[in-house]
Amino acid sequence: MEIKVLGPLTAHERGVSLVPSAVKPRQILALLALQADRLVTVPTLMEELWGDALPRSASTTLQTYILQLRRNISAALAGEPERQAKLVLATQHGGYTLRVRPGRVDAQDFDALACAGRAAYDAGDYKSASSLLGEALGLWRGPALVDVKVGSILELEMLRMEEDRMAAQERRIDADLRLGRHSELVPELRVLVARHPMHETFCAQLMVALHRSGGAWRALEAYQRLRTTLVKELGLEPSPRLRRLQQAVLAGETELDHAELMAR
Repeated sequence: MEIKVLGPLTAHERGVSLVPSAVKPRQILALLALQADRLVTVPTLMEELWGDALPRSASTTLQTYILQLRRNISAALAGEPERQAKLVLATQHGGYTLRVRPGRVDAQDFDALACAGRAAYDAGDYKSASSLLGEALGLWRGPALVDVKVGSILELEMLRMEEDRMAAQERRIDADLRLGRHSELVPELRVLVARHPMHETFCAQLMVALHRSGGAWRALEAYQRLRTTLVKELGLEPSPRLRRLQQAVLAGETELDHAELMAR
């Protein structure tokens, strides 16, 4: 079974789609996929589907949705009598487990690659860090579970995944800056800053890339745009660390390194 959640939800077995068209069974499949090979309890599934407004028939309805998913799995497994849907989507004490072979869920692949990328970065191997983190980020095909209605549980999962994605992106760009890829980073960073106008790290990275590319005045423009947005939206000034970066640009420091300046 191959499952993708980093974008639209897809799940295939031998080329046959397992994704149901009905809203709530899709939610169940998405949650089981994110917790692949781990028990998802009945109360967790019920909270995702109905929140605090549990219908009287919640238990029976949930079992019906599980049966629908198993029917989809059975149809895809036709011709493989040794594999049964109830073993792929297994009932365990208190809940259900979706059994998936390693490397078949893109979210798990992302986590593994991002972890390896962080380790390479911390070891000072910036080339490997950039490659691994870039590969991890390449698994994303848009917002996670963009075509799935989400409840409270999936909403938290999506928030966690997006935070992990942003952290991986920041670290990959840091690695590229350390590798001297300033000019080629500028277009990407301009897009990120436009999408996240109050994100200080992306602004700092853009300032470094611009300054090292001979555009100090453009770096100061980027700082001023961030400052204007923060003051207007939140009534706050940029952090002391970002102000130190601005002063370094004004002073014309040639060996500008935002990671070191932001850590002071």
